[in-house]
Amino acid sequence: HVQLVESGGGSVQTGGSLRLSCVASGYARYSNFITWFRQAPGKEREGVASIYMRGEGTYYSDSVKGRFDISRENGDAENTVTLRMNSLKPEDTAMYYCAAGTTKATMALQEAGYDYWTPGTQVTVSS
Repeated sequence: HVQLVESGGGSVQTGGSLRLSCVASGYARYSNFITWFRQAPGKEREGVASIYMRGEGTYYSDSVKGRFDISRENGDAENTVTLRMNSLKPEDTAMYYCAAGTTKATMALQEAGYDYWTPGTQVTVSS
C-alpha cells in the first residue's frame, strides 16, 4: 500500500499562504527524517524543509528560512508532517515532494538517503 501521501498545494498570490501535509504509514513511519523538496521547471530539485521524527530538530534552506514552518505529529499508526508556507513569492512556484528516509542531520536537505517519495503537488504563486 502507499506509505507516503501528500495533500495541499494550489495557487495563491504573492504574500499569501499555503499548507502542505504528508502522512507516513507502514515502514515509512519509521523513517527518522521527513523532508519537503521542490523542483521548479528547468531547475534541480532542492530540499527546503526537514524535520527529525524522533526528537527535536528542524532544518530549512536559506531560501525559505523565516517564511516556512515544518511541524510533525506522531501517532500510533501514522505520522503527519505539515509544512506551512507564508509570505509566498513567485520564486516559490514549483512541484513539491514529500520524502521519508534515514539520514543524518547534516544531510537532511539532500536527496540521498530518502527511500519514500510522493508523486508531487503543484504550488503556484502569482505576482
